[in-house]
Amino acid sequence: MTPNLLITQLLRSLHQDSGTAIWGVALNPRPPAQAGGRVQDATASKMSQPGVRLVWLGRVQYAELLALQERWLRRLQAEPATKASSGTEAGALLLCEPAGPVYTAGLRGGLTPEETARLRALGAEVRATGRGGLATFHGPGQLLCHPLLDLRRLGLSLRTHVAALEACAVRLCELQGLRGARARPPPYTGVWLGERKVCAIGVRCGRHITSHGLALNCSTDLTWFEHIVPCGLVGTGVTSLSEELQRHITVDEVMPSFLVAFKETYKCTLVSDHSPS
Repeated sequence: MTPNLLITQLLRSLHQDSGTAIWGVALNPRPPAQAGGRVQDATASKMSQPGVRLVWLGRVQYAELLALQERWLRRLQAEPATKASSGTEAGALLLCEPAGPVYTAGLRGGLTPEETARLRALGAEVRATGRGGLATFHGPGQLLCHPLLDLRRLGLSLRTHVAALEACAVRLCELQGLRGARARPPPYTGVWLGERKVCAIGVRCGRHITSHGLALNCSTDLTWFEHIVPCGLVGTGVTSLSEELQRHITVDEVMPSFLVAFKETYKCTLVSDHSPS
């Protein structure tokens, strides 16, 4: 499904009585017409939840994701503190699948100039980023999730935000029928199946606004990881949902599970929107 088609469907759904849905997952369902007190209470609770703008880019170059991330960051950081602490919207959730292979290094580095040249010779892009952590790989078959959130509106600390991202990935694995996924303490941040990492996490936070996020291997070509020490963790491996479930798992297939997990974990309402100008 193309991003434009998806956005069109979402915007149309916003004006329908049935509420908004994406890939069959209700984003803002309406209560039944015969709603009683309990449903009204639940509706009031849902209305009090902060909104998060859902932006699905489809398959794009990593640079396009970073450019959109920067535009959202400028928008969120420009809002006055009074609005940030009392507003009903908490930010945006940027989702995409990388169109090509790219290695990224975090604030702690992880790639020497010689390694950078070697990786580029393989046909991959190499980028330095402002996220935490060391080197990792992004490419086709991987779900990239960059939540740009004002933590004050969600009542979260940065540590809780990282734990919430891990919980989202663990929950997604469960919804896909994959048991045994777990988070581990630093320096093993991320989600693991045994000694194999299925989801890498690296974030940044400035003026209470988060950026970057998680990378979940769905059907990623894992041979790209063989050219680096992922996240600087010697003696550990990487895996994917396809590898573990022994069938081809696409990014589109896991999207409903991820959105359910994100809503459950962050206790927010997902709202469709075009990217900011």
